Amino acid sequence: MRFSTKIVGIAALLAMAGCSTISKYNPFSSKENKHPPAELHEFKQTMAVKQAWSASVGSADIYVFAPAQGGDFIYAAGADGTLVKLETGSGRSVWRINAGMPLTAGVGANADTIAVVGQKGFVMAFDKDGKQRWKVQASSEVLSTPAVGQGLVIVRSVDNKISAYDAESGARKWMVDRPLPALTLRTVPGIAIADQLVVVALPGGRMAAMSTNNGGLRWETAVGDPKGATELERVADVSGTPFVAGREVCAVSYQGRVGCFDLVSGVVRWTKNFSSEVGISVDERFVFAADDQGAVSAFSRGAGASEWKNDKLAHRRLSAPISFGRSVAVGDSFGYVHFLSREDGSFIGRISTDGSQIVSAPLVAGSDLIVQTKSGAVVALAAE
Repeated sequence: MRFSTKIVGIAALLAMAGCSTISKYNPFSSKENKHPPAELHEFKQTMAVKQAWSASVGSADIYVFAPAQGGDFIYAAGADGTLVKLETGSGRSVWRINAGMPLTAGVGANADTIAVVGQKGFVMAFDKDGKQRWKVQASSEVLSTPAVGQGLVIVRSVDNKISAYDAESGARKWMVDRPLPALTLRTVPGIAIADQLVVVALPGGRMAAMSTNNGGLRWETAVGDPKGATELERVADVSGTPFVAGREVCAVSYQGRVGCFDLVSGVVRWTKNFSSEVGISVDERFVFAADDQGAVSAFSRGAGASEWKNDKLAHRRLSAPISFGRSVAVGDSFGYVHFLSREDGSFIGRISTDGSQIVSAPLVAGSDLIVQTKSGAVVALAAE
């Protein structure tokens, strides 16, 4: 989390600690000590899952790294500057380079451009052959994965400035400066590009859509409303990356709500009270979210009705869930990937990776599920 200059001493302390969530690093709380992680129990696995391939990119250190798909390839990075290109089906390494500096977030990619962010706010773009095109410096540190699309590389820095750079030249096309609340999560609110819109998750419970052409505001809406007597109680940042599905965009906030909104106008379609630090996913029928207590819930996409809730993974510090075939997959802090029935939330499968935390949301690439662990393993899982 990030404190304002009103309490800059604590801000400096937490910045040096590299904190990522308010529950883990909040100096005023001992929630994690009070609530040990739920134990795992045996169940009849009706979904057989195997490891298809694995590659190593190095530790994430204090940051959050997520793999990305660009065309037929997977791109992944590590904190030491490693950037790799892997074949989606086999995991074969096409190339492995070093960005020339430590990195602070995962990879943004499409078929032609791969973007990463380095320490001190540097933004770098590479072509599909691993050759660096450009390097520029944002206004401050960047912890969120860059968004790549519509000929742009778009980043949000921790001072709440959203900047768009030309994907070919690195020339800055526009920058939008958003107000910053007194206290925010030091986490990774994301950016989604949909047609001519840039949908940005923001601190303070806000979500905004901007034009890709010039950054002009199209709409802004509240996913969570800050409430409470203290700044800690009023933290309501939008978590994870807004999920665009057709004419809807769905999002969730910490100490706020989960809901879906009209992509064109931002009008609320439905919301429910909810608190998450990690984001959501959507399929054709459901919206899936993991709350800050470790429960995974499904809501009907049309009206937001509660469909099911699985609370058997309490306090295991879950990743965002993702719809994967007939399951909903979610990672935990011990390197397990759990597969829940998308129909009723019951356990149908489970597999272990390398024992380290899966922080970022899993990625569906073709028939495989790709996860990246804190220790730096990129693992492809396949349903047998």
